[in-house]
Amino acid sequence: MNKEELVSAVAEMTNETKKLSKVMVVAVLESIKRALAKGDKVKLVDELIFEVKHRNGRKGRNPATGEEIDIEARNYIDISVGKSWNDAIVDVVVPEKVKGEFRGKKKEVVVE
Repeated sequence: MNKEELVSAVAEMTNETKKLSKVMVVAVLESIKRALAKGDKVKLVDELIFEVKHRNGRKGRNPATGEEIDIEARNYIDISVGKSWNDAIVDVVVPEKVKGEFRGKKKEVVVE
């Protein structure tokens, strides 16, 4: 689902126009982004939690050359979901192996 599909889904669920739904979706996403930028934790009804966490710097290895490299410390966004989110995807079939190849703007996916 992309942003436009999300806007359409919100419009359908709320019986509002797509224009108003787009404003609502953008406002929610921007509000979450601003809260995270301030270092706040965003918790939506115990089901969806956005939190800024810190990863310390460490030594790594370039897989192509084997050369040791320094990986800088950084912050990242951790997203946790509740039981109802996990239960919603129990029956989703995920292929064991997916190969993709980009050609222009389209992606062709071959499932083996």
